[in-house]
Amino acid sequence: MMLGHSSPQAMANGETVMASAEILAPAEQVFAALVTNGVERWWGSADTYRMTGWIADLRVGGRWAVTVRTADGRRLPAGGAFVEIETPRRIVQTRRYDWDHPTLGRHETTVAYLLDPIAAGTRLTICHGGFAGFPDAAAEHAEGWARVLGWLQGYFGAGRQAA
Repeated sequence: MMLGHSSPQAMANGETVMASAEILAPAEQVFAALVTNGVERWWGSADTYRMTGWIADLRVGGRWAVTVRTADGRRLPAGGAFVEIETPRRIVQTRRYDWDHPTLGRHETTVAYLLDPIAAGTRLTICHGGFAGFPDAAAEHAEGWARVLGWLQGYFGAGRQAA
């Protein structure tokens, strides 16, 4: 029998991006995949970009940083700080590109990850705010989060057969 599984959903209202997906893993594993160097194993693809050099001081006020390595070889730094951490249910962190992003520049935004246990694993909801005045960036990030959630589903074996 096939486990219940839905495609990631994402939308933007011009100021905030909301995205959600069911991940076939317990919240503890999903949480770790989001805040440890585990991100380097699943966040990206050969034809888009990869996350490299992830570092994080996982505490409120702690900083995190990563380098986005694009398919054409550019290295683009990003980072921020943890605002709230409630293991394994909630992460809130600031996020900023340390380069001139085409639609967002170096404007700081805030990402909240909400992890809710469900029968098949975890429902991960992402609320990415701070896009006021940057509607094109919000729309682009909605598409991006749907892609990222798809990668995360794939990492945890979305759609596997269950005995």
